[in-house]
Amino acid sequence: MHNFFLKILLIVSVIFLWNSCDNEIDFEINDTLLTFSKDTVYLDTVFTNIGSSTYNLKVYNNSSKNILIPEIKLSNGENSFYRLNVDGIYNQDNDQGKRFENIELLANDSLYIFIETTIDINDIDTDQTSFLYDDKIKFLNSNNTQEVNLVSLVKDAVFIYPNRFENNEQFIYETLEIDFDGDGINEETEIRGRYLNDEELTFTNEKPYVIYGYAAVRQGHELIIEKGSRIHFHDNSGIIVTNGASIKANGEFSQNQDELENHIIFEGDRLEPFFENIPGQWGTIWLLDGSFDNEFSYCTIKNASVGIYTTGGANFDNYKLNLSSVEIYNSSNFGVLSVSSSIDAENLVINKSGQSSFAGTYGGKYRLNHSTISNFWNSGIRQFPSLLLNNFYIDSDDNEFINNLFDVDITNSIIDGNQNIEFLIEKLGDTNLDYKLNNSLIKFNDINDYFDNNPIYDFSNNLHYENLFQNISPSFINALDNDLRINQNSEIIGLGSLEFATQTPFDILNNNRTDSPDLGAYQHIIIED
Repeated sequence: MHNFFLKILLIVSVIFLWNSCDNEIDFEINDTLLTFSKDTVYLDTVFTNIGSSTYNLKVYNNSSKNILIPEIKLSNGENSFYRLNVDGIYNQDNDQGKRFENIELLANDSLYIFIETTIDINDIDTDQTSFLYDDKIKFLNSNNTQEVNLVSLVKDAVFIYPNRFENNEQFIYETLEIDFDGDGINEETEIRGRYLNDEELTFTNEKPYVIYGYAAVRQGHELIIEKGSRIHFHDNSGIIVTNGASIKANGEFSQNQDELENHIIFEGDRLEPFFENIPGQWGTIWLLDGSFDNEFSYCTIKNASVGIYTTGGANFDNYKLNLSSVEIYNSSNFGVLSVSSSIDAENLVINKSGQSSFAGTYGGKYRLNHSTISNFWNSGIRQFPSLLLNNFYIDSDDNEFINNLFDVDITNSIIDGNQNIEFLIEKLGDTNLDYKLNNSLIKFNDINDYFDNNPIYDFSNNLHYENLFQNISPSFINALDNDLRINQNSEIIGLGSLEFATQTPFDILNNNRTDSPDLGAYQHIIIED
């Protein structure tokens, strides 16, 4: 019996070895030409020192033979600012993604090459602030060489970042000390960032700005951002304007609405198309209690967690924050979050916010004229309406705080979105709320009669509502794509009041609205069928 099992084992071993030899795949070097998914790979725009996303190139062997590619390399060799990953292989023979040998490719099969770049402008002989950087991937065979071009648009930038210290082989980053309560004493925080130096208090349009952490404006100082400036924020970054400081970001109307040459744009630091409309890529522009005379005009703020966050200033004689022809898109939480603050806005456009597009909480003073406050968020469920207003604050211990100052004036505006209720005023206590909506559209479809007996929503009360238009379609051109212009089929054409139109005589695209004002920030346009 023992010998029998030995014989069986021997037979199985022979069969296994025979099959192994029979199934061995042979690869040969030949003159078969490869084909490629593209002849040029454009890696889009990158900042110096910031790595790109990974792009891919597909390489095809359309022949019936298994081939061996003797060499794949970057034309600039080890000096190239690109690096490759060939079918999962990154660092062959310590070549750091620059060169690969003897790459196998089965008959009628394909492989992927993944490409990324990090470019340091200090290592390139150029005095330009924007330039094309190119290289080639070379595929070398015995008798031929094939090439695929690589191209990146590289931008130089002004980098603002906190200091970094090494301690016990770990890095410790500078954090901000801020006077939150206005008592003149700065409190330590865990907010990574630093105060701007005097020579950094004017942002120009000569180069983009890239901010890591929070760039803070110190008490008694003013940050001026000139027209055409581009401000980019890394993850968990933003701007903080402290007590006794201010920010003035005043762009101008741009003739080219694609280039927006005179607009100021605040966005994330990833410039690839994939990141163009991704919410929550950076933190917020934070106007602390005690900051004042803050101005934004002809600005676009996109892809933040909170576009603008302002606290305090409800009792100021003048508004703490002035917004004129400002667009805020793709905020993962709030477009504008105001806590007992004061805002004067005209031609304000907000869309696609994870919570509310405009939230005025714990009271405050708000004037919105010819504004489009919409919320067509489509990246998950949101809890709050497009416009949220209340007079209270509830802390973590369920203590209620009520603000008696509640002054809201909304005229010739649109409040809309993809939920049934997009307008909400909440009240605690016996305080009389001072609010008035005049010649405005609101989406308020109370299908369950939840607010039926709430006097706040008595839309026939002329003390609070006058010429209100409820649940009619603005006919936005493409709200999901943040195109909130209205076309010739809109039901809100000519419904604006001339009294309020003369206060803001031009729409956000510089069209005169005083003859026959439409509601919202845009006069209608005619789209040919």
